[in-house]
Amino acid sequence: MNYTFSDGLRDLAPSAIREILKYASVPGVVALSAGNPAPEAFPVEAIAAISEKLLRERPIDVLQYGATEGYQPLREHLKGYLKSKYNIGGEDDEVLITSGAQQVMELVTKTVCNQGDTVIAESPSFIGSLNSFRALGVKLVGVPVEADGMNIEALEQALKTNRNVRFIYTIPNFQNPAGVTMSLEKRRRLYALAKAYGVLIVEDNPYGDLRFAGEDVPSIKSMDDDGVVVYAGSFSKVLSSGMRVGYALANKTLLAKMIVAKQGEDVHTTQWAQMVCHEFMTQYDFEAHLDRLRAIYKKKAELMMDLLDEHLVPAGITYNRPEGGLFIWCQLPEGVDMAEFCTKAVKEHKVAVVPGSAFNVEGEHLQTFRVNFSTPTDDAMREGVARLGVFAKEYIK
Repeated sequence: MNYTFSDGLRDLAPSAIREILKYASVPGVVALSAGNPAPEAFPVEAIAAISEKLLRERPIDVLQYGATEGYQPLREHLKGYLKSKYNIGGEDDEVLITSGAQQVMELVTKTVCNQGDTVIAESPSFIGSLNSFRALGVKLVGVPVEADGMNIEALEQALKTNRNVRFIYTIPNFQNPAGVTMSLEKRRRLYALAKAYGVLIVEDNPYGDLRFAGEDVPSIKSMDDDGVVVYAGSFSKVLSSGMRVGYALANKTLLAKMIVAKQGEDVHTTQWAQMVCHEFMTQYDFEAHLDRLRAIYKKKAELMMDLLDEHLVPAGITYNRPEGGLFIWCQLPEGVDMAEFCTKAVKEHKVAVVPGSAFNVEGEHLQTFRVNFSTPTDDAMREGVARLGVFAKEYIK
């Protein structure tokens, strides 16, 4: 049979990250390409104890259908937690629990965009969100990311020259893949531009609780007095990526339509996972758990940067020093074939990194690749970066 595919998916290639992750299972390959939490970061015993208790004491609540909006105790707790910790959320805001934070991007796009409408995104940006936007038929416009976040002058030009801009997508904290954090000044200017041009901001913050250096920067949502910002959070990086629990905090009018869209996608997020998240936040020391994660990632990030200094910097490769998150963005010298470099690294030297082209918004030329420090063991990092250094010195020379 000859299959005819939808316009949204016909030209959509598999995620380059998922494709390159296939090499991680090949014997002998060191994978610096993943973006998974560190295995030691999962509170396995606590999740097991909570699950056992829930299934023993409240089995029907765990196993039955739930509300599309989400488990009410978790929603209410998150509203209070986000207000007290980040000063975000007003009387016109509500919380929607989603199946991972990426579903927030999908639901926002379905709710406010028509075919051909424009979404402005940082370039480079998270491939999962970009593919969600593309699959839903929007026009993507990229704005360069600098050391302190999105180029605001380029953003204003994009707002001036593109029709039907519906929202601006940003990852302001430890951006994936660039690892940079948007400055407070740029957050203020971004918010002012969004208000002036009448467009939404989707503030994606999956890594915000994983700051291990520097000072916290107020969220864009904390400045929101007009329902401009949709804030997306997640338990994937702080509790369990496999449980797939994320959430949106947004104006209740917008959220009501997002709930309708979610009903058609998955009815509701898994009850068990939501209830585990609520129990963990309310019955355990959640802040102590976050402190433990920060300590884990601080140690692993410092080791990775020491290894990059030792093995890659002498070859002419530079990198951004992140203050949190899971990734480091590496820059190859001009003239180096980035795609060939990444391909030879994995096929001939058995070390996998993610090519910068995976994060393109509009096909930009990127002399970059991303490495991850959260997933590999310390020994694997040492081995992988050493191999990459030997290859890089010879290849770049």
